[in-house]
Amino acid sequence: MKPDFKYAAIAASALILTACGGKDKAPGEDGAGVPTPPEKSETEPTVPNDGLLLPLPSGTTAEITASDLSARIKALSDDIYEGRAPGTKVGENSADWIAAEMARVGLEPAGENGTYFQTVEMVNQTIRDAASGLTFDMPGAGDRRVNLGTDAVIWTKRQNADLVEFSDTDVVFVGYGVVAPEYGWNDYAGLDATGKTVVMLVNDPGYATGDADLFKGKAMTYYGRWTYKFEEAARQGATAAIIIHETAPASYPWEVVSGSWSGAQSDLVRSDGGAERTMMEGWISTEFANELLTGANLTLEDMKAVAKMQGFEYVPLSGVTASGQIMQTIDRLESRNVAGKITGETTPDEYVLYTAHWDHLGKKPGDAGEDNIYNGAVDNATGTAAIIEIGEAMKAQKLDRSVLFLAVTLEESGLLGSAYYAENPLVAHNKTVAGVNLDGALPIGRSKDMEVVGFGASELEDRLKAVLAKQDRTVTPDARPEAGSFYRSDHISMAKKGIPMLYAGGGNDLRKGGVAAGEAAAASYTKDRYHKPGDEYSDDWDMSGFVEDVTALYQVGLEIAQSDAWPTWYEGNEFEGIRKASIAGN
Repeated sequence: MKPDFKYAAIAASALILTACGGKDKAPGEDGAGVPTPPEKSETEPTVPNDGLLLPLPSGTTAEITASDLSARIKALSDDIYEGRAPGTKVGENSADWIAAEMARVGLEPAGENGTYFQTVEMVNQTIRDAASGLTFDMPGAGDRRVNLGTDAVIWTKRQNADLVEFSDTDVVFVGYGVVAPEYGWNDYAGLDATGKTVVMLVNDPGYATGDADLFKGKAMTYYGRWTYKFEEAARQGATAAIIIHETAPASYPWEVVSGSWSGAQSDLVRSDGGAERTMMEGWISTEFANELLTGANLTLEDMKAVAKMQGFEYVPLSGVTASGQIMQTIDRLESRNVAGKITGETTPDEYVLYTAHWDHLGKKPGDAGEDNIYNGAVDNATGTAAIIEIGEAMKAQKLDRSVLFLAVTLEESGLLGSAYYAENPLVAHNKTVAGVNLDGALPIGRSKDMEVVGFGASELEDRLKAVLAKQDRTVTPDARPEAGSFYRSDHISMAKKGIPMLYAGGGNDLRKGGVAAGEAAAASYTKDRYHKPGDEYSDDWDMSGFVEDVTALYQVGLEIAQSDAWPTWYEGNEFEGIRKASIAGN
């Protein structure tokens, strides 16, 4: 359902931060419940004065409620923000809205120069489809130019050239495209990939075999992520890198690939202009992969069979060459992370962190009359609404430590906003005690459990268990570890710096309908709405489970903020050593 806003009236009133009554005034607020603007300084104003487009909610309270959360989700996923694309005027307007709402509930600015913002320099690269393409020359079949969108999606990370092209490169199948010394695995062994187009499978060998002793079995490792595969191909010197899509190991259908990688593609500004990356990156469909391999007298099933075996050796596609050309428009832009805080009274230099990404996929090209706005209501207006709701609740509490609420940009482009923050932190990593990430909550009612993504990582799980026991609920491991969700949201950027992070959401064991109902709802969302225009807010959502989840995650953070405890990674965790070095000041 589309929210039924009267845009003309909104446009006339959006610049006035009114309608904020109905809650007890916080310190520094005027009689209308609006944050009193600070004295004018030489820096930017603390609270944005334009770009809101939609009015802020009214009547929210320090209690975590469905109405509070719904009001924020509904606003952030409204068509007026056109899918919250970073770097676009309407997309960045939603960041202004978030900052103003943080200010309204009493969060202090925690960004640069007294603002709520951390500037993230970025580029948007838009392929001109008519002048771009990928062609394979196959023995006996001649040139086969892929159909962009149906056979393949392509892009480049090269940022300093409007035209990127290569021709007649040998094509090599490199299994899963993985070099993992700790697992005794090297798909590039013996291959000089310089000047070649490499083709590889999605996920990792553990998924294919189910062998718990191979990588992590069905649970995807970082080596299974598409981001890693393209980076490794570049390190190997390849000219182009192509991943074969399959729905099960990717954990999403082809429509997600074609939708996510169409239109403008965002990236951080790279110091070398992207010269270290391959000239072309992309995906090909399962159907086209079969056609390509058949042209080299191979089959996809045979290649999958050999790729999962220890000691795999690369397979040249005999007689097959690839040529490619990308004509692109490059726009240098800025986006922003949005940061608000509550200052603790005892140890204000120590912080608990809450993160959520505010961006989504924006507005895509489409036919007349077609819904081409990717609203991102579940992904991730829910998480952004939740961290503001938690901030409003914590503002009413006495806190020993400070709490930072960080809404990051460019998550959908490869976790770029959180990666930027991790390299340019507003709070030092060794002063960030622990963190909680919220991303993509399905509003499908109350569950008997909460699902911890990356289960078995840190003592934060013990704290969550204790909180859930009071709700008559339990903690369960990630139901689909093969999807690699632990590496697909912003908490991983912080974990790589050693900060213990908890990423949890409502489980599949619903109070009404049990596991079958929960799994069916998750499958329906993935198939029909995830990264599609159908991810829209509805007044019919059952918010009861989301309220319980947000309450639990609020209580986990509150307990840490009201103590001197330092939760740690479990012994042997991959991030444990990084944390110890960080705390030691190394």
